[in-house]
Amino acid sequence: MPRTERPQAPAHAWFTGPGFGPAPGAADPAGPRLVCFGYAGGTPSVFRDWADRLGPGVTVVPVLLPGRGLRSDEAPYTEMADLARDATDALVAAGHVAPGTGTVLFGHSMGALLAYEVACALRDRGPAGPRHLFVSGSRAPHLYGGPDGEDLGDDALRHLVRDLGALRPDDRVGSAYLERRLPVLRADLTLCARYRWRPRRPLGCPMTAFSATDDPIALPAQVEAWRVCTSASLVHRRVRGGHFFLNGPARLPLLRELRAELTRTAEEREPSWTY
Repeated sequence: MPRTERPQAPAHAWFTGPGFGPAPGAADPAGPRLVCFGYAGGTPSVFRDWADRLGPGVTVVPVLLPGRGLRSDEAPYTEMADLARDATDALVAAGHVAPGTGTVLFGHSMGALLAYEVACALRDRGPAGPRHLFVSGSRAPHLYGGPDGEDLGDDALRHLVRDLGALRPDDRVGSAYLERRLPVLRADLTLCARYRWRPRRPLGCPMTAFSATDDPIALPAQVEAWRVCTSASLVHRRVRGGHFFLNGPARLPLLRELRAELTRTAEEREPSWTY
């Protein structure tokens, strides 16, 4: 697929920001790396304390997408193929997925879809594919397609955010914070609405999928459908909370699962059972 013309940001721009990403000497360069993709309209701040919670030796690499933070002057993507390709290029150029780094990918909601597409791109490029893919709060790729907010007016979009529980406790519909996020949120929802899964061979890495009990847009059966995306094992975990459980204490079971996988030795990871 031809690349949509747009200025190409340097690789480091995808991973920079105050308090984000690995600090020099903070983790073993050859140790496990957790590359994190956030939800539609979100910022990497949701992953700010993950390195502390996941423990020493783990490098957490939150991905900073255009339109937010230090990249707020860049236009957000509205086509998944372009975003996945450029994010993959940046990961490779920055050395986050070089052979031996033990890279694990995590994505929530739109980020799960992006993490899957990046995993496929890395697999197709050769031996630097991820060792594990975690997806959260997202139906399987072949179940995407539809409006999902692309055609909503501003007022309807504001109330969608409120109804899904995305507002911070001190925010309200119409707040300055939410108004600043609307253009990025609309672009991200447009990206999801335009996405069409294309059949391809399953990934070879194990997967873990998370669904929340009160999530209206990623039902358990839709999350279970990720099973067709891997020829290895898929574990489906269910947690309490709504679509944005990642922002509260309900994320703790997810972090425990991530820590267990990231600290698992190669011997403990074999064989890969399917269940």
